Amino acid sequence: MQTRPLGRTGMEVSRLCLGTMTFGEQNSEADAHEQLDRAIAFGINFIDTAEMYPVPPKAETQGLTERYIGTWLKQRGARDDVIIASKASGPGLDHIRGGPRLTRDHLHQAMDESLKRLQTDYVDLYQLHWPDRNTNFFGKLGYVHHEDEDATPLEETLSALKELVDAGKVRAIGLSNDTPWGVMKSLGLADRLGLPRVASVQNPYNLLNRSFEVGLAEVAQREDVGLLAYSPLGFGVLSGKYLNGAKPPKGRLTLFERFKRYTSPEAEAATQAYVNLAREHDLDPAQMSLAFVNSRSFLTSNIIGATTMEQLETNLASESIKLNDDVLEAIDVIHRRMPSPCP
Repeated sequence: MQTRPLGRTGMEVSRLCLGTMTFGEQNSEADAHEQLDRAIAFGINFIDTAEMYPVPPKAETQGLTERYIGTWLKQRGARDDVIIASKASGPGLDHIRGGPRLTRDHLHQAMDESLKRLQTDYVDLYQLHWPDRNTNFFGKLGYVHHEDEDATPLEETLSALKELVDAGKVRAIGLSNDTPWGVMKSLGLADRLGLPRVASVQNPYNLLNRSFEVGLAEVAQREDVGLLAYSPLGFGVLSGKYLNGAKPPKGRLTLFERFKRYTSPEAEAATQAYVNLAREHDLDPAQMSLAFVNSRSFLTSNIIGATTMEQLETNLASESIKLNDDVLEAIDVIHRRMPSPCP
């Protein structure tokens, strides 16, 4: 398993990261432990979670994902072998603390609750799941600026994270679903005020959504704030299993119709082109899609997720696949014809 530096923290993380947002919804505690065991045995040392997981977020299941990881850590005694990343929720989920914000009080409470569920004294990477300010994320387009009179000042958020770092509860900090402005502003404040430096940004990146390449890729390279790529298969769409109206019984898009980001006619047309390309080169479509993400120079880690062990094995096998120049050029030809149909 290849490893890459996590920003300037001195930590090395595996190129594949195990995403866990299905733990507690589509995966039982036993399923979760089996996936974690297999991932570690394969060479993954990086596990990503969040206080709001599992997804879809619901009051009755919130926190189960961290709990399942916590029971695994306690049973296996594997804390020193893994790098755990979690996230604090931004505004919008009233079932978490009556509506989470990235304030000092909320971040301290969120951290303590996560540590309790995870049954550990610290997390290695603590991320802001989405910004407190008005901006575009989760596929939103059409940015309209207005002053955020009730937004938590970024200085307060970063100062609270410094307190968590100083207390030994957090080793490094990161952003998620953020923009070039957000990353650069955070870095500027860190330099000016002696606050923790952002080590990574967790944003969507896949063959249907290469928007990270516009702006953020340069920031990632020049500032050592690498991408933690989530949705590398576009909720499983790039496996091809939803083509031609197919609805696999246990597929996330079958079970949860709210996930429409990668289901437009344009996305289906692009998916079909990528699936055809993979088959022309005797590649599994999911593995080709993951191998493409793995090949990006601005990538720190590719967050894979699975609901079955068969899916997990397929995803793990992408680590050893190196796409040749013909495949990479053909991918770019498709992309030029149908550029990022899903923001």
